[in-house]
Amino acid sequence: MVKPALIVHGGAGEIPQSEEADYLTGCQQAFEAGWHILECGGSALDAVEAAVRAMEDDPTFDAGVGSVLNSVGEIELDAMIMDGATLNLGAVAAVRGIANPITLARRIMEHTAHNVLVGEGARRFAEQIGLRLCSQAELTVPREVARYREHQQAVLEEHGGHDTVGAVAIDRAGHVASATSTGGIAFKMPGRVGDSPLVGAGAYADDLCGGASATGHGEMIMRVLLSKTATDAIARGMTAQEAAEHAVSILQDRVQGKAGVIVVDRQGEIGFAHNTPRMAVSWRTPGGEIRAVIRRQRVG
Repeated sequence: MVKPALIVHGGAGEIPQSEEADYLTGCQQAFEAGWHILECGGSALDAVEAAVRAMEDDPTFDAGVGSVLNSVGEIELDAMIMDGATLNLGAVAAVRGIANPITLARRIMEHTAHNVLVGEGARRFAEQIGLRLCSQAELTVPREVARYREHQQAVLEEHGGHDTVGAVAIDRAGHVASATSTGGIAFKMPGRVGDSPLVGAGAYADDLCGGASATGHGEMIMRVLLSKTATDAIARGMTAQEAAEHAVSILQDRVQGKAGVIVVDRQGEIGFAHNTPRMAVSWRTPGGEIRAVIRRQRVG
């Protein structure tokens, strides 16, 4: 029997001080949703899906409700889930009108012969299997409408926050799973796909070593396969914390990227690292305390 473990992230970037309390509450509630499943003997796969769904339903985060608007004012969502026991995965990209893209990703993994569905094809599959569809209005929050209007008159520039959400877990049977979900970056081109639904970039899980979920500048995360880099480091003998720090250092040294990553190893140890100004995470300490923090970048 393995000690179960879970860690969730609510994004890495410029988290406004005025929103810190919402981030902390949202991350802790997401952790509790996933931890309840693990504590009752449930699977890592169920735990990460539940944790990410909780954040997709929380308008604080850039995933599901509260997602950013692209350059033409639309919401397009990406998500991925991976089962470390089988290396099976499911992902969706640039999908519209889906309240919980992480659940759609899991259905793709379990009920099709494919790994990734995109755009209208993903939405049609969701309709076929009876997942709840929604209008864009249900996903749109006033914060993002105001941000979009402000930038209509300005030069297009990257939004400072990367509020992608994710979770990584190991259950009592020793099975690892990871999940990541996002609305992407604000004012992106229609059809843009980030790292979140790409295996090895936005997430990775393998029972032989562990799992990881990334958040940050997707185009740079893709170039170094940040999540796979972290899990490979565990396979080479690093601790979960060392692996997270190693992966972020590779990202920074090779492509000057900005991101964060959370990691769980096969012993149930957790780690996380980032080189963004802030990162929101939640986990359970060895003493049983559930912690939710916004970690600031270390200087010097």
